[in-house]
Amino acid sequence: MALDPIFLSRPFAHRGLFDTVRGIPENSLAAAEEAISHGYGIECDLQLSADGQAMVFHDDNMERLTPATGHVRDYMASELKYFPLIGGEDGMPTLVELLDLVDGQVPLLIEIKDQDGQLGPEVGMLEESAAHVLRNYKGPAAVMSFNPNSIAAFQMAVPGMPVGLVTDDFTSDHWGQLPNSRRIGLTSMRDLDRLNADFISHNYMDLASSHVATAKQAGRSVLCWTVRSKAEEKKARKWADNVTFEGYFA
Repeated sequence: MALDPIFLSRPFAHRGLFDTVRGIPENSLAAAEEAISHGYGIECDLQLSADGQAMVFHDDNMERLTPATGHVRDYMASELKYFPLIGGEDGMPTLVELLDLVDGQVPLLIEIKDQDGQLGPEVGMLEESAAHVLRNYKGPAAVMSFNPNSIAAFQMAVPGMPVGLVTDDFTSDHWGQLPNSRRIGLTSMRDLDRLNADFISHNYMDLASSHVATAKQAGRSVLCWTVRSKAEEKKARKWADNVTFEGYFA
């Protein structure tokens, strides 16, 4: 159950070490290269293209980060690569391209973004696409998701790879689209045992939660998201084994 120590030895750059002022967009190959050059691990996100490829991108829609409109799943991978990421020149990378670039130089923390819409069971295509690419990757990589169903689907395809849940307090302020019973279950992290998850990555502002303490007592590593200053990192490390950061050099 314990996560390999390499995932605890260096902080993870959130969506790569991006800096739009310097022309380095989030979740770009340039952001990955920048993280590698500083020896940081890389946290990144996956969405699914229309032709079933795992794309390195955070949002399910295109507007915030590209000149295009609509959803990522509306476009073929070749089309997604055509639109330059705002703040840079390159298009959206595939997971294959990211793995080829990183090639084991630093650990990868890969979040599968929810495809169900309510963290429910309507998943599988993105998980299988990611699994197809990752099952032969030789470098250190771990997969996580807010959706426990996504992790279960991924585990079926790649048993043995480190997996975890992205966790939160799941208050109605930010998760109001979910039924109350679902939020209670996610808050309590009751899926960790079923999944035999290796770690959690928890909202750093809620690290004092008793549920985090229970996960740690059970032998699971505690990572956190997303600290944005040295002061926040110092606070987070009272509880967390490692941090995901952005906006400064950890």
